[in-house]
Amino acid sequence: MNNTNADTIKQLIAALMAWLSKSFDKTATWVTQLSWWKFFLFAIIAIVAGSMLQDLLFTAEENVVITRNSSPGKAKKTSKITDGETNIEIDDTGLRIHKNNAEGRGKQIEIDESGIHVRTDGKTAATAATAPPVPPAEPNATGEVPTPPKPPSINERDDIHIKLPAEVAQKISEGINDAVADAADEEVRSFKRTSSKWFANFVVLLVVCLFGMKALMSGKVRAEEKAKEAGMAAERESLLRQVSEAQMQMMQAQVEPHFLFNTLASVEHLIETDPPRAAAMQRSLIAYLRAVLPQMRENASVTNLGREADMIKSYLELLKMRMEERLNVDFIMPEGLRSASFPPMMLQSLVENAIKHGLECKAEGGTIHFLAEVAHNKLRVSVRDDGLGFGAMPSNGTGLGLQNIRERLKLIYKEKGQMIITPNQPSGVCVTIEIPYELAN
Repeated sequence: MNNTNADTIKQLIAALMAWLSKSFDKTATWVTQLSWWKFFLFAIIAIVAGSMLQDLLFTAEENVVITRNSSPGKAKKTSKITDGETNIEIDDTGLRIHKNNAEGRGKQIEIDESGIHVRTDGKTAATAATAPPVPPAEPNATGEVPTPPKPPSINERDDIHIKLPAEVAQKISEGINDAVADAADEEVRSFKRTSSKWFANFVVLLVVCLFGMKALMSGKVRAEEKAKEAGMAAERESLLRQVSEAQMQMMQAQVEPHFLFNTLASVEHLIETDPPRAAAMQRSLIAYLRAVLPQMRENASVTNLGREADMIKSYLELLKMRMEERLNVDFIMPEGLRSASFPPMMLQSLVENAIKHGLECKAEGGTIHFLAEVAHNKLRVSVRDDGLGFGAMPSNGTGLGLQNIRERLKLIYKEKGQMIITPNQPSGVCVTIEIPYELAN
């Protein structure tokens, strides 16, 4: 065998082993994913189908005809059975048992209704043994009971002939013939039944192997599947987190140009008409930018509530200078909650929505309420206005701001964080963010 043929054989063996390994893995994955009741249902169906296919495709029909000439009026005259050195013959005279004695020695013993007769050969009678049984002998004058004559001794080389009535011998012969025929018939049927079940046995063996595979590998395969699902979930969560952070960065960078331009124009106008008020607006703008700009440079998913509150205060002070008496602010937050953990830029979106969709379009303006509190180990931050309320004015917004807040809360806090939007009484909207109370790092 040259090197080329050897390399070809090695490649074929490697390909075959790879195919077997791949098939085994696929089969193990499939069988372990089945529930137990589905597996047992599959096993029953497979065994039944295997038995049906066995009978239809893999069983050869054999015609076995056994003819018995055992009519009542015509029975076999002689039945002979040979077992090694012993011959047993049944004829009309009775039952003969004799040895194949090459030396010609041994006795011939006949048993009939008159007793036992022993012959030394087939021609001459040597002894006429026992007569019909006699009653027990009486004791003699000396009180001793005479000993009855001993029956003739029989050894293993003697021939025995038991004479029976013709009817009895005939029935024994017929019974032996029937038993031999039945045994032959049973032997043929047994051979057919044993030699024609290989396919059904293969199906049963396959089901047993699948059962063992499921019992032994189900834990391993389930653990691998769970690990794979956990990895995919972690990867998906990581992608969602990256998207959320990108959206947050976009919101942080989105210091409304229109708001800045209007504020700077107001500052310019107040410098000419009311310098003290212009200076106050400028200070508020600086405080607002000082609170917003650091978060633009950071990439944290969570900050503290104090920083978010300072940014909202500065934003509302700027708006109040622009809207004057049309805007009132009710800001309530305990000093101890400034260190509480809170996601960035969420309150900014809520306040902007309250001003833009609730109070700015209302002629007389209104009041915006800001409340932070802890209840049942939950931090609740509410932004409430008494503006026009839901759907009072057409909006050109996309509604993605609130949807983005919901997604970020779910991503950060899972089911423990939520945003609740309810109508405010007597008018306006109340938006509440509820998250677990934790201290910021």
